[in-house]
This record gives sequence, C-alpha cells and structure tokens, in this order.
Amino acid sequence: MDADTLDQAVAAIRTRGYFSAFPESPSPRVYGPDAAAEGQRAFEAWQGRTFPVSTPGSDGSVATEKSPFGIPLGVRYPQVDAGGLDDLLAAARAGMTQWRDAGPDTRVEVTLEILQRLHRRVFELANAVMATTGQAFVMAFQAGGTHALDRALEAVAFAHTEMTRHPATMVWERPAKGDPVRVQKTFTVVPRGVAVVIGCTTFPTWNSYPGLFASLVTGNPVVVKPHPRAVLPLAITVQVCQEVLAERGFDPHLTTLAAEAEGAGLARDLATRPEVRIVDFTGSGEFGSWLESHATQALVCTEKSGVNPVVIDSTDSFRGLTANLAFTLSLYSGQMCTTSQNIYVPAGGIETDEGHKSFADVGAGLAAAIDKLLADEGRAVELLGAIVNDDVLGRVDRAADLGEVVLESRALTHPAHPDAVVRTPAIVAVDADAEDDAVDRTYGRECFGPVTFLVRTADTRESLDLVRRLGHERGAMTAAVYSTSEQVLDAAREVALDVGVALSENLTAGVYVNQSAAFSDYHGTGGNPAANAAYVDAAYVTGRFRIVQSRRPAPA
Repeated sequence: MDADTLDQAVAAIRTRGYFSAFPESPSPRVYGPDAAAEGQRAFEAWQGRTFPVSTPGSDGSVATEKSPFGIPLGVRYPQVDAGGLDDLLAAARAGMTQWRDAGPDTRVEVTLEILQRLHRRVFELANAVMATTGQAFVMAFQAGGTHALDRALEAVAFAHTEMTRHPATMVWERPAKGDPVRVQKTFTVVPRGVAVVIGCTTFPTWNSYPGLFASLVTGNPVVVKPHPRAVLPLAITVQVCQEVLAERGFDPHLTTLAAEAEGAGLARDLATRPEVRIVDFTGSGEFGSWLESHATQALVCTEKSGVNPVVIDSTDSFRGLTANLAFTLSLYSGQMCTTSQNIYVPAGGIETDEGHKSFADVGAGLAAAIDKLLADEGRAVELLGAIVNDDVLGRVDRAADLGEVVLESRALTHPAHPDAVVRTPAIVAVDADAEDDAVDRTYGRECFGPVTFLVRTADTRESLDLVRRLGHERGAMTAAVYSTSEQVLDAAREVALDVGVALSENLTAGVYVNQSAAFSDYHGTGGNPAANAAYVDAAYVTGRFRIVQSRRPAPA
C-alpha cells in the first residue's frame, strides 16, 4: 500500500465521498481463482492447534471458541490472567519510546504495511470471522474483512491528518529593538500510554480495528483482549502486526493478544490498570457504563447498546419500504448494533402509493416482504447467518410472550452446516401507551437479535416523541423515517439532532439503515447513551496523543 492510497483516504474523509481501498467482492475475477481455496485451507490449518503468537505474561493455553455453525475449531491461545498482567504490560511498554521516536510518517508506513498484509490474508480472515460469529461468508468477507480494513485505514487517515497538522520544528521570531528574538521550537507527538481493545463476539474485527489502529499509529502499544468466543480473527490480526513490526525493527510486543478463559473477567483487571491509558470497548451497555465509571485513568471509547427506531408516517413506495426493512431486519439475524428494533406506526394507519394502509396492513406487508425475501431457504441462510449464542436464541423463543405475534420466527436448516442454529425474524405488535413496566420489558430496552416491535402509536407526533424519549434514555445507533411530508421529515431531523443519532430518510432501494460506509458515514455520534465516540472522526484519534514541545534560543 503506497502513499497514494493514504492521500486518497485523507481526501475521502474530507469530501465524505465514496472510497474503498479493499475490493469488497470475493469474486475470483477480483482476487484470482485460487484465493478462496487457499484462504480456507489457511483457516482450517489452525483447527486443533496452538496459535503462534507471542504473549508475555501468559501461562498455559486456552481454547474457548464454539462456532455458531458447528465448525470444529479447538484453537488454543496463550492464556493471560490477572497474575500475568505485570509482565504483559511491561512488555507492551518496552518498545514504546522507539515507536514514539519513529515519528508519525514512519508509524503510518508500518501501519499501512500491516493493513496490506491483512488484506493478503482476507479469505483466511473471513473464514475465521464466519466460523466464530455466525456471519454468512459474504458478510464475513465484507464486514469482517474488507470493510473492517477500510475502517482501519480511515482511522489511520484521521490520525495522520491530526498528527501532522503542525510542523515538527520551526523557528519562532518576535520583532524587537535590534536583533529579533529567535526561538527554535520542536513539537513531538507523544502517545498517552498502553491501549486496550476489548473485542466483541459479533464483529471482532470491524469493531476492534478503528481503536486498534488509531492507537497504534499514534504511538501507543495495544493489548488486544478478544471476546472468548471470537478470538481467531484478532489472533490473526495480532500475528500480522507482530510480524511487520519485527521486520521493521520495532518491538513486536507493541501489539499483544490477551486471551482468557470464559468468565475470567480479564477486561476489568486490564482496563483499570494505571499503565492503561486508552480503552476501546464494544458490547453491552452495562459493562460499557462500568468502564466509563471505573477506568478513570484512561480515555474510554465505548460503543454500547441502544434502541434503534423507525418512524413510518407515509410513503410513496410501500413495496420499497417493506422490502428495504425486510432486508434490514433479516441481515445477520438482526445481530447488529445498528439494526432497527422499534417500528412506530400510527394506530390509524398510513397513506401510501397503494392507498390507505391500516396498522395491521403495515404489519402484514412487512411480514410478507420478509417471507418473500427468505422463501428460498438455501439463499435465506446466506443472509441470516447463524444465531451467535443462547442469549439471543432465548429472546427469539420468548418473543410470543411480549405481544401480539405478527410474524413468527421459523427455524431453518443450513444445507452446509446442519448444526447451525438459524432463525428468521419475529415481529411483535405492542401498544405505545402500555404500562411503564411493560414498556421496559418490551420495546423500551434493547432486545438484541431478530425480534422487532411494531409499536402502535396515537400518531406520528407520538412516534417522534418516543424516538426522542428513548433516544435520551437508552440511546440509539441509527434511526429512520418514512414520510411524504417535508414537515414530518424536518421534525424527524430535529429529533435526530436533539438525540444525537444518525438519520436515514425514505430508504427504499439498495441502501439500508443498518449499514455504514467507511470514509463517508459516521458510525455512532457519541451524542447519546448508545456510544460515547464515533467511528471515525477527529475526536476519536486526537485524544490518543498529546503534543509536547521543547524550545531553545535559535542562532542568529
């Protein structure tokens, strides 16, 4: 990867136009006829083996992954517990001065080489993401591979821009009687300290890469603490990081993998260590809030949970509306922090290009669109993927207890992976004005997975009021509105600005509310309880370093 790629990435973050450095199609026409098979063999070669990655402070090994597809894994990783953190963090800090002194340009060069090496292993990486998360292969290739790499490059581009905004050295000159006062000044980018990236089980690379590469390129050593059920994608990543760093003469332990036994609680111990000055986390709202409250010595960037709303007021394409939402709700079985959960529809129905649609008609239309989308089970499983864990499965199984079932979830058999747990989306109708405890039990809090609430409101005004209220109380990563009225769209924009949530308007074609494009779309805003940071903006990178100056009299 050359300087031109960086220049294009920097230009893209300024213009917010389309840019991708990594082709998202796994087609042989793009990657060659042998790439897919070679990547699968590379992935399979790790099964039942000890993964070769260097982790100071580790003691023994641990194998914790269980594939939602039933794919045999059994990969063992160096195990870290609280007793090994002194050695782990000391090793992370050992190469920090040399890495700092290398300067922004060299760090960018090394980081770009890491991304290029990862791209060469993208099919291996995609298979690892698929096997550990339950994502279907194409989604794993894109979200877990090429799109994740784009997000990493985006972070590098922002960091490069901010680190080089000022000169490294200059001579300051102030007029005075006689000769001017001349001072030579040096400005050095100084990293904060050890960074910890706490990975999640559903998107181990896409959600980890922004923080990992933003910290590394700004001079900070990074400890990667993967979710115990999704270790392999991040183990491959750390392996590549260590290889490139060592080849370029830097300490390979500037990145390390801290795998733990299930339930060991290593993230708490790591995040609160005084040496740790940056924490990146994706996961539950409860633990994210704990980190924000307890890891007070560190910059903490969290992406947590939220309640993502859709307001349906009216539409000039009822078929496009239902088809678009059907795809949104079905993709990866709704196991995305950006998937819509609450669909607000007035009790009196809506006006459409097909005439008036009652509340029941809207629910029936949406259910029919999902059934049509998933009618071919062989194709459906490539959209749905597999249910990632028993917690999600339990929520699907209990959906009928939450309200009136509009669409019942169905179990599908995966033709290639018969042990996979595959479920179609469920839709449940509820009343907006239910008792407070019923609201809190149903649509008032996040219900992660393929369960959608069709919420009957008095009118669109109440729908928007609920978006505002729950946005402030629970947070949201995405919001959507459908209306033919400019007044309603203006009102929805005002609510979105107040809540601090990204808004999509009248999506009926090939763009979906739960997808975001690197270099153009901001993922999260940091403006509501769902996240305190955004992938990726300047604020996301600038807190990871400081500018320290030195000065001396300059010769005349």
